Amino acid sequence: MPLEGTRHSGSAMEPVEINAGTWYLRALRADDRITDVPALAEAGVPDPEAHVRLRAAQWSSDTGCSWAVAEPTTGEMLGEIALTGLDTGTPEITCWALERARGRGMTTTALGAVLRFATGGLGLERIRCGGSGPAATRLAARSGAPDLLIMD
Repeated sequence: MPLEGTRHSGSAMEPVEINAGTWYLRALRADDRITDVPALAEAGVPDPEAHVRLRAAQWSSDTGCSWAVAEPTTGEMLGEIALTGLDTGTPEITCWALERARGRGMTTTALGAVLRFATGGLGLERIRCGGSGPAATRLAARSGAPDLLIMD
């Protein structure tokens, strides 16, 4: 499925930044200015640097889009939202938040912003929710687009 939106003709889609009001969504980074490696390690990601490289490769290959959900004034990563499987016909969305960032509506706000991008920017009509259980169901209901999400 070819992606539309921020792609220049004949090239891969470039990472998109999203201002979600209280939260700032940006590509994952591990460079001399901003590094998400400590937050990814805190979240239990086994190889944080490889994770950042994987997410960049997904953007450049049009197979996925992902965002660090960040505090807008510092850029500190507090969670992640990933939209993967864009090349399979059954895209899936997953998200997580650091424990210290939970309970502030961050994931709900960020998920809603990404779902608006997925429908408006990418033309997606249905997305599989990568989580299950009561928490995922509540998050989907509060996302602003529960009919877009396919719950397992």
